[in-house]
This record gives sequence, C-alpha cells and structure tokens, in this order.
Amino acid sequence: MRQLTQPAPIPQPASTRSLRRASRLAGLLFAIVPLGGVAWAQAVGEDAVEMQQPPQSSLLQPSSGVPATPVGDVAAPLSADEAAPAPTVGESAEEPIATGQAADAATAEVSGAARVESAADTVADGPATESEAGTGEPVETAPPPPPSLEAAVAELADRSFKVKEQAIADMAASGDPRAVDLMKALLAGDLYARKGDDRVVYAERGADGYSLTDALTGEDLGSVGRREAKKIIVNNRMRTRLRADIAALTLASPDPAVRLSAAKELIGTADADSLAALQAQLTEEDNAQVRDAMALALAIAGLESETPAVRLDAVATLGSSLYPEARNALDALIGVEQDEAVLAAAKAARAATERRVKNSRRLETLFFGLSLGSVLVLAAIGLAITFGVMGVINMAHGELIMLGAYTTYLVQLAMPNAIDYSLFVAIPAAFIVAGLFGVAIERGVIRFLYGRPLETLLATFGISLILQQLVRTSISAQNVVVENPSWMSGSLQLNPALSLTYNRLYIFVFALLVFLALLLILKRTALGLQVRAVSQNRAMARAMGVRSARVDALTFGLGAGIAGVAGVALSQLTNVGPNMGQAYIIDSFMVVVFGGVGNLWGTLVGGLTLGVANKFMEPWTGAVLAKILVLVFIILFIQWRPRGLFPQRGRAAEA
Repeated sequence: MRQLTQPAPIPQPASTRSLRRASRLAGLLFAIVPLGGVAWAQAVGEDAVEMQQPPQSSLLQPSSGVPATPVGDVAAPLSADEAAPAPTVGESAEEPIATGQAADAATAEVSGAARVESAADTVADGPATESEAGTGEPVETAPPPPPSLEAAVAELADRSFKVKEQAIADMAASGDPRAVDLMKALLAGDLYARKGDDRVVYAERGADGYSLTDALTGEDLGSVGRREAKKIIVNNRMRTRLRADIAALTLASPDPAVRLSAAKELIGTADADSLAALQAQLTEEDNAQVRDAMALALAIAGLESETPAVRLDAVATLGSSLYPEARNALDALIGVEQDEAVLAAAKAARAATERRVKNSRRLETLFFGLSLGSVLVLAAIGLAITFGVMGVINMAHGELIMLGAYTTYLVQLAMPNAIDYSLFVAIPAAFIVAGLFGVAIERGVIRFLYGRPLETLLATFGISLILQQLVRTSISAQNVVVENPSWMSGSLQLNPALSLTYNRLYIFVFALLVFLALLLILKRTALGLQVRAVSQNRAMARAMGVRSARVDALTFGLGAGIAGVAGVALSQLTNVGPNMGQAYIIDSFMVVVFGGVGNLWGTLVGGLTLGVANKFMEPWTGAVLAKILVLVFIILFIQWRPRGLFPQRGRAAEA
C-alpha cells in the first residue's frame, strides 16, 4: 500500500484567504438549519474557491482505494478544507478535486429540499393526526363531492367511447333526478350533439331537419339541418352499463310506483349487472308488489341456470306468481326441460297457477256484473217510483237520465279548473234539473192521463223525442266529453290477474247510497208516508186530507230527480249524447218487472242479479245474445211469478 503524503500548501492570494474565511462562517451559520442549507453553504464556498484559484499543476486526484462517503451520511457541516480529500502522490493534478464532494453535496441538497417541502406541508395541513402519529386509527376525510351532471352530459359529445363511458358513470353518481331520463334517452338513441358547440340536445326529426331541445334545461333551440346535429353513438359495453345504472337508480327510487315499473322492465332480462342490482335491492324492498315483481324477474333468469336445484327454486317462485310472464316462462320451460324433477315441478306449478288465474277472472267477472247491476239499479230506481208507485209508464225516463249527464257536462264547463270537485256540484244540480223537468211533465201532461196507461205511454214517448231535439239544438248533436276526476281514474290492483277500476267501484258504492237515501225518504219522512198512502188507496188518502195532486207531482219529480242522479254516474262510464237514454229504458223496465213492481228491495236485487247474469253469459254468447237470453228468461219468469221476486202484499196488492 502506497504512502500518502500531503503536498506543501500552495500560496494563495489574500482574496482567496478572505473567501475561505467567508465560507467557514457561512458553514457555521447554516449548521443550525436543515442539511439542505449546509449543502448550499458548502457549494457556495467551494464554487467561490474554485473560481478564484489559478490553474494548478501539482494537485493530485484521490486514490481509488479511499472509501467514498456514503450518500446522506453527512452529520455535520464541513469547511472547504475539510471537505477536500488529500490528493495521492504521483498522480496528475490537472483536474479539480470535486467528484466525491459534488455527489455528496447534490444528495444533501435533494434531502434538504425534501425536508423543506415536508415542513411546508406540515404548516399547510396542520399537525399530524393520531393515525399519522402511529396510533393505527383511520383518518377521517371528507367525502368527495358528487360529479356534476352538466359536466358529465357535456362529455357525451366526445368521440372517445372511454370518455363517454366515464361520463355515464358520472351521470349515475351525480344523484341528479334528471340523470335517469337522460340515460334512458341515450340508450334509446334520442340524444344528439349539435355541431359547432357540441351541445347535447334532444332532436325530433322533421321534414327539413331536426327540432332541437336542450337536454338539461328543456330550452327550445329551434330547427337545424340534418347535418347540423349528430347522434351520440354508444357501443355494446356502454349499453350494458346504461341498463345496469338505470336499473340501479330506478330500483332505489323512493317512489314505489317507479320501483315497480323498473322491476317490470327487467322481467325477462339476462343482463348480469341488472340482475345483480335486482338481487341487492330485493333484500331491502318493503313493498310487497314491488318485491313480487323483483322475485319474478330473478326467477325467470334462474330458469336459464345449468343447476337443477336453482331451476327448481325458480319454478317454485313462478308457481306462486300470477303475472302472465310467469305462466309464459313455465310454458317455455316445460317444452325444453330434460330433468324429470324440474319438469314435474314445472307442470304442477303451471296447473296451480292456472287455477288461481281462473278464480281471479271469476272474481273480476263478478265485479263487472255488480257494476253493471248498480248502473241498472240507478237507472231503474226512479222508474220504480213512477211506474211502481204511481202506475205511470214513463217512456221519457231515459231522457231524464240524459239530462242529468248533460248537466254534469255543463258543470264541468263552468268549473274547468276544478274537475276533481265538479261531481259534488253536478249531483245536486242534476237532481234539481231533472226533478224540475219531471214536475213539469207531470203537471203538464201526466195528470190528465191517470188511469189510461196506453195514452200515457204514447205521450211520454213524444216527450222523449222533444227532449232529445232540445239537447241537439241547445248544446250539440254530437257526443260530448265528460272528464273523470283524478280520484276516479286508475284501478285498484289486488293481484296481477285482478284489478278493480275506481270509477265502477265508486259507482257501485254510490248506487247503494242512493238506494238507502230513497228508502229512508219513503219510510221515515212525511212525504214517503203520503206517497205510500196515495199509491195504496188514493180515495181513502184524499178522504184523510192528503193532497193527492201535490203528492203526485212531488213523487214524479222525485223519480225524475233520481234518474238525473243516475245520469251523473253514467257520464263517468259511457258516452254522453242525445240518444244515451234509449239504451237504458228497456233494461230499466225489465229490472222493475223482474224485482216486483213498486218494491225498492226488488229493484235492488233484480238489477244486481240481471247484471251479474249478463256478464257471466257474455264470454260464451256475446253481449247481444246475452241480453236476448236475459229477456227470454224474464218473460218465462213472469209467466211463473207475475208479480216478480218481491210482490207487494196487503192493500197495495189488492188495489
């Protein structure tokens, strides 16, 4: 090993010695700051020395055998003399002695800069949390804000499918209620990008181009040429993502109707993402109807499983469902299933489902029969008074019903912004209008024809033609539209195979209320007592001081008013026109004769019976033949019981 000797110091000028002192002072000064400041001081001192040193020829490079100082191991500031290693004897001194020192200085500078940045971060972010101090507890961070729907929609105009796919994800995560409709429109191909500014719009194709509407605000943007709007294209991957996101968003809606609609839309789907969303929502669903629809969708998808046990579970679920899709899925499975156990279970489930569906259809037919019967009761109950109590064959009774329906129409014209409340005004108005017409008919025509039924029939038939022409002249010769209130629209869904329409349900209840009101009037009021007295024995009633002429007018007016109330109910079920009353006059007479002339209970039972019988025969015979058969039945029944189901007894029967 060679002996290392220190060469004799080279004389330096005064300026150089001053710079060395400055560098030492700087090193001492920066010893109290982080290591980055030390490296900077050393670099400044050495650069200054090298700039002032004249070219040397006797400086030697360090020997390769001298170990280098490890990077980052500088523990204390060094002066310029201490930092320079001793040169080796006999080596060239042409190059500066800077290799090791430069590396150490650069490393120290980088480390110091990192410490400075760390200190700056500490000042900006505050003191370290317990998790950062090593406690192991999670750091609480604020959740990021949801993506903006506006920004996501704007990205849909990009040509890159990746950008558009990310935009779809942002739309789903935005939480904006408009996102579902926009995603559905994108899936249906209804979103376009307007050329020039890439504004996302709805475009409706016209003769000369497109009518544009802003997709977010609904603002009308006018019309453009066909080349000025470009459809936003989606690929299969985006379609899958859209279906899954739409399913997840709609299934999580707070509105049960929206969730039910979403579940029904997914019935029959095989998309894995949609099925996963259904499965996740099924455990949290609290609405029975929505839960049944979700279970149906999952069960139909389960029929495609290769595992027989899964298919058996799906068959069991479908066997308890009354949806048509469940029956169709079972029929399809029976045609292709190879497993004997699954096939037997599917056939048994299909038979059980068919029995339940038939029972539901029978109940629905019964409801429609009762609904028709309630209409017949309303139409006939007024005639039961005029014909049964007074013995007057009133062929204008159907036109009195028509007057009540037109009164409802006029009330709705007077209350265009309160349709939901119009019926509460129309019912008393129709009763008053039809009742006044009835009193006028009785005072002007009928009172001169008591005891002559044939002349009464012809006279009232002529009055019916006059009333029809009056309506054609004063209102319209065409049918008019009477709106249903919102509370009478829709249906009560008891199960997927049985629904009861609200309008018929309300009319059935209304018919019962009218019947009870009329029964109370005839049984509990002075007018009712006088009506029964006059109908049983007119001469004796007069002898007792009853004004029979006044009672006749009020009785006929009461029957006509009930007919007007029936017209209000019929306006919610059928067309309102000048000829609408003719469709009910024959049925009304059949109900009165079948139930028993002058008996209100007979009218109620007879009307409901004929209505139910008519509806149960229609599936086999048709509507027209069913009415004919009902008429033949009544003729034969009258031959057996001429006084009807509930004949009058006592003095009324003898009279």
